[in-house]
Amino acid sequence: MVFARKEHEFLSEIGLSSRNLGCYVDGTWKANGPVVTSVNPANNQAIADVVEGSIEDYEEGMRACSEAAKIWMQVPAPKRGEIVRQIGDALRTKLQQLGRLVSLEMGKILPEGIGEVQEIIDMCDFSVGLSRQLNGSVIPSERPNHAMLEMWNPLGIVGVITAFNFPCAVVGWNACIALVCGNCVVWKGAPTTPLITIAMTRVVTGVLEKNNLPPAIFTSFCGGADIGQAVAKDTRISLVSFTGSSKVGQMVQQIVNQRFGKCLLELSGNNAIIVMDDADILLAVRSVMFAAVGTAGQRCTTCRRLLLHESIYQRVLDQLLDVYKQIKIGDPLGKGTLLGPLHTSESRKSFERGIEIIKSQGGKILTGGSVVESEGNFVQPTIVEISPNADVVKQELFAPVLYVMKFQNLQEAIEINNSVPQGLSSSIFTRKPEVIFKWIGPQGSDCGIVNVNIPTNGAEIGGAFGGEKATGGGREAGSDSWKQYMRRSTCTINYGNELPLAQGINFG
Repeated sequence: MVFARKEHEFLSEIGLSSRNLGCYVDGTWKANGPVVTSVNPANNQAIADVVEGSIEDYEEGMRACSEAAKIWMQVPAPKRGEIVRQIGDALRTKLQQLGRLVSLEMGKILPEGIGEVQEIIDMCDFSVGLSRQLNGSVIPSERPNHAMLEMWNPLGIVGVITAFNFPCAVVGWNACIALVCGNCVVWKGAPTTPLITIAMTRVVTGVLEKNNLPPAIFTSFCGGADIGQAVAKDTRISLVSFTGSSKVGQMVQQIVNQRFGKCLLELSGNNAIIVMDDADILLAVRSVMFAAVGTAGQRCTTCRRLLLHESIYQRVLDQLLDVYKQIKIGDPLGKGTLLGPLHTSESRKSFERGIEIIKSQGGKILTGGSVVESEGNFVQPTIVEISPNADVVKQELFAPVLYVMKFQNLQEAIEINNSVPQGLSSSIFTRKPEVIFKWIGPQGSDCGIVNVNIPTNGAEIGGAFGGEKATGGGREAGSDSWKQYMRRSTCTINYGNELPLAQGINFG
C-alpha cells in the first residue's frame, strides 16, 4: 500500500507499508488486535497504521517459540554466533533507512537515530566473539578423584519489553547476547514505535529464514499493556528484561517474582554531573549540553542535575546559557538540528506540568521553560536554579530540563549526587587523581555508571550498562552481563571408586 507522504516512501525499503501487521508468529506476519496509527512527533501527522497483536496471537507465538527453543539451545554457541554475525551484516545494509525511521517515529535527531542502529551492529560484533567465550570454571575439589566445574546452559526463552526512547537499541543489547547464549527471544516493542519493531524484526528473521532455522527463535509483538502483562506472567519465559519507569518496573518485578522468574530491570535515572573548581570548563560545558539536551532529555542517562563548585558557579553557568542560545530546535531529520520534539503530545503536557511544579517549589527559570508553538511536540531547553532538597529534583522529568545547584566541597557534592532514589549514571569533571579515585571508590558515587570528564550519557557497549537503587539493578550489553541470560550449574564428578564426603564427614 502506498504512503500518503512522499517523505515516507523510503519505508518500503525496509518492508513497511501504509498498513502493517504487527506480530511475527512462527514465520508469519499476523495480528488480530486493535489498529493504531504511528505518528511523527515533529508534526503529529500519521506515518502508517499497525494492527496490534491479541492475546490469542501471543499464545500462538509462544507455543511456536517454546518448540523452537528446544532446537536453538542445541546449536553450538559459535554457530549461534555466526547467525548473529549475519544479523549485524544485514543491519549494515539498512543502517541509513533504519536510522531515519528511528528519527521519524521516535523524534531523536538523525545522527542519534543512525547511532542507535549502529549500537545494535556493535552488539552483534561483540556477541560473535562472546559466542566462543561462554566459559565456566574448573574448581579444585577437596576430595580425591573428584572434579568440580561450572556449566553454563541456556535459560530457554528471554522476554524483552522495550521503551520508546531507545526503540531498537535495547532489544539489541538483550537479543544479541540472549541468542548467542542459546535462548529464543520474545520482543514486545514500545506501543508508540511499532514501525521500528516491525522493521527490526524483518531484518532479524530474514537471517533466520535464510539459514533454514525455526522462525520462532525470534518472535515479536506490537501491542499494549495486555501483551506486556502476558510476558511478565508467562512461566515459559525464564528471564524478563524490562526497560521503563521505576513505577512500572516494580510492578513487572513483583509479577515475575511471584512465579520465581528472573527479572532484568533498566529503569529511571536522575543523573548528575559535578564540576570541580579545577575542571576544564570548556570540556564540561560541551559535555553538559550533550548530556542535558540530547534526545530532547529523554535518555535514561540524560543529565538532570548540574552541581557546580561555588568558586566557578557563575562562570560555568554564563557559558552554558550562551551555548543554550545557539541550540537549533526543529525537524529531527533536518540538517543542523540539535533538539527534536518530545515523543508524544502527552510528554509535552508533562513538561508544562513539571515547570509549574518547579516554580511552586522555588525553582528559578534561567532560560527556556516554555513549549514551542508548533504542530509538533517541541519544548525549549530549560535551565533551572533550584535547591537540591526540592522534592521535584528527586523525580525524573523526562524532558530537557536541567537543575543547577552549588556545592562547597567534594563531600557535599557526593552527598547531593547520592541523595536521589535513582542510581544510574554520574560524572565528575576534575584533574585531581585524589578526587577521581574518591569518586569511583566505595565512598563516591553510588551509581552503576561512574564517569570522569565525559557526559553521563553515550555509554559504550563494551561495559555493563545499568544502575542501582530505583534504577533496578540490572546490567545489559558488555562485560559479564551474559551470565544473566544463562543458567549456572555446579557439577561435581566422582571418577574414583571411593565415596569421601565434603567437610571430612564420616557417615558410616
